[in-house]
Amino acid sequence: MTKKILIPTIIVLSMLIPNMAFAATGKIDTGDTAFILFSAALVMIMTPGLAFFYGGMVNGKNVISIMMQSFTIIALISVQWVLFGFSLSFSGDTYHLIGNLHWAGLNNIGLGPDGTYSSTIPLLAFMVYQLMFAIITPALITGAFAERMRFSAFIVFTLLWTTLVYDPLAHWVWGNGGWLKNLGALDFAGGTVVHISSGVSGLVAALILGKRKNAKMVPHHMPMVLMGAAFLWFGWFGFNAGSALSVNGIAVNAFVVTNTAAAAASIGWVLTEWKVSGKPTLLGAVSGAVAGLVAITPASGYVTAVSAIVIGVISGIICFISVNYIKHKFGYDDSLDAFGIHGVGGTWGALATGLFATKAINPAGANGLFYGNPNQLLIQFLSVAATYIFAGVMSFIILKAISIFMELRVTKEEEELGLDIVEHGEEAYNLGFKAIDFNQ
Repeated sequence: MTKKILIPTIIVLSMLIPNMAFAATGKIDTGDTAFILFSAALVMIMTPGLAFFYGGMVNGKNVISIMMQSFTIIALISVQWVLFGFSLSFSGDTYHLIGNLHWAGLNNIGLGPDGTYSSTIPLLAFMVYQLMFAIITPALITGAFAERMRFSAFIVFTLLWTTLVYDPLAHWVWGNGGWLKNLGALDFAGGTVVHISSGVSGLVAALILGKRKNAKMVPHHMPMVLMGAAFLWFGWFGFNAGSALSVNGIAVNAFVVTNTAAAAASIGWVLTEWKVSGKPTLLGAVSGAVAGLVAITPASGYVTAVSAIVIGVISGIICFISVNYIKHKFGYDDSLDAFGIHGVGGTWGALATGLFATKAINPAGANGLFYGNPNQLLIQFLSVAATYIFAGVMSFIILKAISIFMELRVTKEEEELGLDIVEHGEEAYNLGFKAIDFNQ
């Protein structure tokens, strides 16, 4: 069986390698290139940061499981993106819905700018920068089904979801010829492509897998949560500022509003929490900051710092309501609030872009409702609705298809033991418990 899989793989790879073209096609700006490579590194560190963030919030017997998922995604999607993911997202255009395989295996990429996606940096730099977005997006979904999904099912889901959901969405919004891009939808760094898609898909996964045996568990290690949030905040500067793809005023503005919105959202969440429960919490402060980072993502290249404060404060408040009231009202088990923060915060951010965007910040963008262009809000609403429908329906189909061939969820007994031991035979903390060997 191994030879049947390995030999065709080697043949395909050997066909790709000889056709690689590495001739520079334009002038490279070394400053811009260094900026994008550094930004890519910042975005990359966000996924290990997410592993710590999620790892601190789960039960102590599921730490390895959730962190393993994030780390595995880095490996899986790094290979998928090189083989065909980047090509499907950005190479050519097929009916305004997806790219083609012209850049599969990094064929025809070259070492210079291509003129469409990169005018001052090598297309290869653009590719690796976009890779980091493709990595963290499915990692965000894991927060919704934490502590109950089988690792084997998770691997298959991640590969299928990235190929069938993320890659087409990236083309719709950012690809040359994508229908949402042609429509005029504004998404500077991934409000729809990254946050809404992952949040909605996470909600679908949570509903299909069902509730955990104990869905009221509290974070087992708050210092780990804080460290993870710090990595996320730090990396988000590369996420948003780097999306300018050049060292310019738009990048600087994106950096400033990113920090401002995160701070404002943290304040908004904590003040709301303090008023409602009587105590401000560290979990609330970091959750609010992440909500603000999510909300400012699509708007970061188009809005002012004052608008960022408004976007941030409102994000902190509505995400607090979503996590603490709406989730319990409807009874779904979104374990670590992937939908409550990324889905809801991303939705608000995308719509807020249609309110606060101004061409005074980015002449290549558009004015929003508050700057005399109500049509932009309608376009943003359509982009949000399209993302909800596509990500939700496709995630449902993918999970149902996988369930035909393998179990999606661990048993109640395995859940009780913890996924660290059951799925990985490891423990996060040496507390004297012996790992169980199910092969004996």
